[in-house]
Amino acid sequence: MKKLMITLSCVSAAFLYAQKHEFLKMPKFTIEDLKKTKSEIDEKAPAEILYRSVHYRIDNSTGDLIKNISYRIKVYDKDKVEDLINLEISLYDNNSGSKEVLRSMKAYVYNLENDKIAETKVDKSSKFKSKENKYITVNKFAFPNIKNGSVIEYKYEVSSPFVYEIPMAFIELDIPSEYTEYIFESPVQMSYNIDFTGSLTPKYRKVEEAQLYGSTTKTYRFAYEDLKPFKSEKYVKNDDNYRTKVRAELHSTYFSSGLKMYTSTWEDIRKKLWEDENFGNQYKKERFTKEMLTPEMLSEKDELKRAGSIHHFVKNNYTWNENNGFYGENGLKDLIRNKTGNAGDMNLLLLNMFRSSGLKAYPVLISTVKNGQVNVTFPNVGNFNYFVVCTEINGKYYLYDSTSKQSSEGILPSRVWNNTGLLLKDDKAEVISLNNLKMAYNYHTTKAKINEDGTVSGSYEDKDTGLFAMNAKEHYDENQEKYKKGYKENFSVDFSDIKSNLLENGDFKSEMNFTSNNMIDNVGKKKIFNPLLFLHSSKNDFDQTEERKYMIDFISPISKIKTVEIEIPEGYEIGDLPKSKKIVTNDKEISYSYLVEKTDKKVIVTSQYKIASADYPKEYYPAFKQIWKVISDSESQVMSLIKKQ
Repeated sequence: MKKLMITLSCVSAAFLYAQKHEFLKMPKFTIEDLKKTKSEIDEKAPAEILYRSVHYRIDNSTGDLIKNISYRIKVYDKDKVEDLINLEISLYDNNSGSKEVLRSMKAYVYNLENDKIAETKVDKSSKFKSKENKYITVNKFAFPNIKNGSVIEYKYEVSSPFVYEIPMAFIELDIPSEYTEYIFESPVQMSYNIDFTGSLTPKYRKVEEAQLYGSTTKTYRFAYEDLKPFKSEKYVKNDDNYRTKVRAELHSTYFSSGLKMYTSTWEDIRKKLWEDENFGNQYKKERFTKEMLTPEMLSEKDELKRAGSIHHFVKNNYTWNENNGFYGENGLKDLIRNKTGNAGDMNLLLLNMFRSSGLKAYPVLISTVKNGQVNVTFPNVGNFNYFVVCTEINGKYYLYDSTSKQSSEGILPSRVWNNTGLLLKDDKAEVISLNNLKMAYNYHTTKAKINEDGTVSGSYEDKDTGLFAMNAKEHYDENQEKYKKGYKENFSVDFSDIKSNLLENGDFKSEMNFTSNNMIDNVGKKKIFNPLLFLHSSKNDFDQTEERKYMIDFISPISKIKTVEIEIPEGYEIGDLPKSKKIVTNDKEISYSYLVEKTDKKVIVTSQYKIASADYPKEYYPAFKQIWKVISDSESQVMSLIKKQ
């Protein structure tokens, strides 16, 4: 009985303590905050959050969403937190009379001077605006007088008429947090679904109906203390998929006009988009694109070739303006006239032309990699920000995207491959898996000779196929000089006569010559060197010591092949040679081979790994770690040449 009473007392005390916690109350700023020299949560952190409040509420009188955001941040190393010393507030305007407004903003920078608090107010003149796209304007504020040890504090309020989907709030950030709270409040007449994902549990939690702001309000309040920084892992598409986060979406309203439901099924979304002027109506009617089809396109009996011909026409005659979206931004007529449009415009044109040519074709809504994964248990059109085009030929699906001029059937930009899509057929909606099955190859080929003066010279070729070729060509087009300079920076070799070009089959190839005077060690009569020359890698990319937490993502099945052919100089014979090696997993998903071949005049070394799938469960990490250890050890081997007597 005594033990029971003690237990009940502890529970009651904990309950009362939780009830006493005050939300929406920033602690008074003190000089002790300035005197802190390191975070107690993570002493290596370049900054930490002392206080953070994300407060969203639906105003009962106006019906607007009010966003109140408050931060207090301690800076330890200003050179490593450039993104924190500038404040950016994005405002959305749908260009139809509804837009977000920045109501207020106050910001201060505190420093310790002569053992006193020195306050610098952020002047409104430090604000400047930039138009990110047709709909979004970013207000930017620069914080002055930032030093190691500074404390930044700001509060701002935004009014928004967009109340259907409440912005997602990430609880876990890249720096530690002493205190973070999330609050969402709405009149009881407006019911919201709360989508809560991630591994963290709030220390304080309050979900209730209360009299707030002059009416009965449903409030969700979560608070966290002493949060460690989010720890990212290599080979992850988007860290945000794994952070703890909260999002709210309008479920229903009940006013004098009665009950109105907003929560959708995937089929509800299909029906709504099918009738939408900026989506379904842009492709379900043939309209004016019929006349854009050439006689050659229409006469092609092979449907896959017909699709390829139309796709080639769209991607090469129209240009993506780098804005995402599945809705058309300006419409097909504007795209055809001005030759540029957003992702929605581009792929709506492709979809319309496919259907006009007699192909079975449908949109597949996706969320790009950067936008985050789709929660398939939470049907919501706001999950998506892009779409690709699917053709159905002889019972098989083929995917196309016209935003990249290097794309082809099944070879789509990296941003597209995010596991899940919503296929919108004319009569039903289907959630489908989007798996990249096409292998991307990267070939490194070197032909070299060892000169009498001890230098090594020769030719080097870097050839990419599939997704690798698409990425390489896009990087090359962005900045050719930077692309070429990358070879010298990555390999520390003197390259010359660098020539890059796109081949007729879609591969991308760069060729160049090279010379080096630091690849060979002369020891007596021996020349000792790594036969992979500048291509060898001694680093193990799978070097994580902690247990793997997340999926292992490669975007595409990949294979990398390094081939080095070395001409043996006159007067020398082969001494020691590296040992060949081969390793493969039982399921043949991951394999590696290191092969050494020799003739009287040449040594040829080939190092190749192959990864058969685009992604793997975390349980595969030990296998990758083992094989990459073999790669590192194999590629670190050396050979020798001995001068003949």
